[in-house]
Amino acid sequence: MKTLAFLLAMFLLCHAVVCVAQNPTPMASGSDEITQRLQQLEAETQALRAEVERLHQQPVRLPPVDATAATAPTDVTAISPVSGPGAPSSGMTLGEVDAEIKKLAWKKGDFAIIPYGCLWANMVGSTERTYPGSYTLYVLSESSGQEGEYIVDARNTRLGTDVLGPRIPFFNDAQSGGKVEIDFQQSLISTENKASVMLRHAYAEVKDDNFRLVAGQTWDVISPLNPSTLLFSVGWDSGNIGYRRAQLRGERFFHVSDTSLVTAQLSANQNVFADSATSVKGETSNWPIVEGRLGWTIGPRTPGSHPIVVGVSGHIGEEEYDIIGAGQDNRRRTWSGNADIRVPLTDRLGVQGELYVGENLDSFFGGIGQGLDYTSYNTIRDAGGWFEVWYLWTPKLHSHIGYSVDNPNDHDLHTVGERSYNQFYYGNLIYDFSKTILVGLEVSSWNTLYVGQLPGDAVRTELVLKYGF
Repeated sequence: MKTLAFLLAMFLLCHAVVCVAQNPTPMASGSDEITQRLQQLEAETQALRAEVERLHQQPVRLPPVDATAATAPTDVTAISPVSGPGAPSSGMTLGEVDAEIKKLAWKKGDFAIIPYGCLWANMVGSTERTYPGSYTLYVLSESSGQEGEYIVDARNTRLGTDVLGPRIPFFNDAQSGGKVEIDFQQSLISTENKASVMLRHAYAEVKDDNFRLVAGQTWDVISPLNPSTLLFSVGWDSGNIGYRRAQLRGERFFHVSDTSLVTAQLSANQNVFADSATSVKGETSNWPIVEGRLGWTIGPRTPGSHPIVVGVSGHIGEEEYDIIGAGQDNRRRTWSGNADIRVPLTDRLGVQGELYVGENLDSFFGGIGQGLDYTSYNTIRDAGGWFEVWYLWTPKLHSHIGYSVDNPNDHDLHTVGERSYNQFYYGNLIYDFSKTILVGLEVSSWNTLYVGQLPGDAVRTELVLKYGF
């Protein structure tokens, strides 16, 4: 039986050999397919090697995972008044922001340059004259005569450039960048149709999701919010303090949880002399003005969310004057304590506001533009603030209603003509035709009181068109 099985196996093997010898084509065809497959694999291998070599030479940094936005408010050009220095975070990571910026940027080596701008035209009608006119800080006294005014202006137009630079290994591979921005509201040396350039921002920065360093001119750390008015001056000298100045700033972001972010900010700032009189000459002080703020963001920070933001801030510093008849090197203290809050109540409704108290605040747009009394040459104490409610009627139509007041201490005012009280109410209706075109109408009622002079009262109506790019 075993012999029979062996013979049968040998017969089948011989038959297979004969068949292959007589029909070699199928084997040859299979060989060609194998050869082609090997060639294809070799080509793919070479392509992968080339891609790996390219990545070694030009590495691509992946965006951080599970990170949340932690940058402090910055002065980005935006059409909607609710954006800008007081706007909530977009919720994007720095990696996502970098990717979006690169889509719009000019390239120069390792730098991405992003130009932007806002063409801004406004028409103003006022029942009494205000200062300076194209925008309002306060109403002129009726003692100077009751006159209305009508103004068409384009000097609010601004142009800017954001710069995204290489990452800095010394700062744990943090992103470098900067900003330069100008407008044309240098009203002291310009006329209505011959606008002069005014520097708004010029700074360099290094930042990631945990910290930010800034050197140059930008917004003050204190009182970071702005009311959502169509008015260019956003309530300065009438309850909203804080401006722009040269500084060295450090910021630290503490990610307590997905719904809790603590922001600590500290800056050393150049003193800005704002008082002006023939008997007073301002000088650079011996030490910088120091500003600080501690903020708390409560709630989700993902895109489309509406976190609550609260903060406390303050500054301390010194101004130096040469006063005719009172000697040189007269030094006066400047300080403030401030609170800010922004609360989105629903997807459509929200409130925000600020309060402050301080002394010698003219360079911060407090004290109705007065820091010193020119009779006693003592500083003027001041308190004020503003409050606003906003409502989105539709995704494109929104309104803002608010009140703002600046109330210097009457006991510090001894000179006729000094401003002792300044307030305004406002309401607006704004329609966003697109992400780049906005039209708005705003009505505001102003009241300014004076020492020894008649008050100033005005109703101001302003029509605004903004075209951003």
